[in-house]
Amino acid sequence: MAEHASVGIMFWILAIVVVVSGFLVVSLRNIFHCALFLMLCLTAVAGIFITLDAEFLAVAQVLIYVGAVSVLMIFAIMLTRDLADKQIPQTNKHAMLAFLGCTAFVLGIILVLSGTDMWRWAKTPLPVENVMTIGKLLMTKYVLPFEVISILLVAAMIGAIVLARKEKA
Repeated sequence: MAEHASVGIMFWILAIVVVVSGFLVVSLRNIFHCALFLMLCLTAVAGIFITLDAEFLAVAQVLIYVGAVSVLMIFAIMLTRDLADKQIPQTNKHAMLAFLGCTAFVLGIILVLSGTDMWRWAKTPLPVENVMTIGKLLMTKYVLPFEVISILLVAAMIGAIVLARKEKA
């Protein structure tokens, strides 16, 4: 029972880290600091996956998002000259409208989730071959979306490199 309570406490600590770092991602003025807080947010999400006994998702989160996408974004930021120039506005004129939209979205999600019985699955045990099942599905039924996403990521990386090269010339 004590182990279950400590997992619950860890879940809420990680959830707070996700919310705070996510807020810092969208509110800081330095884009490099935003990228670092995005990496912290994505790593905390991986920690939440671990507390939910979804180790495969945690590893995929770290490898794909923290390890690949975030590093790609940081390289793009570092290769782009004059990104934080004084002439480029670092604020958004519609911040209050965005805040109201986000508040409405969160309240809507809370309303929808409170009306469901999605927690009924919390008492059922996980399948023994969970990772094997995911791997088989990725390589059979979902192989096309899996490959399309990988091609999209490569295209984004090439696009970032081309844009960075054009600015240097």
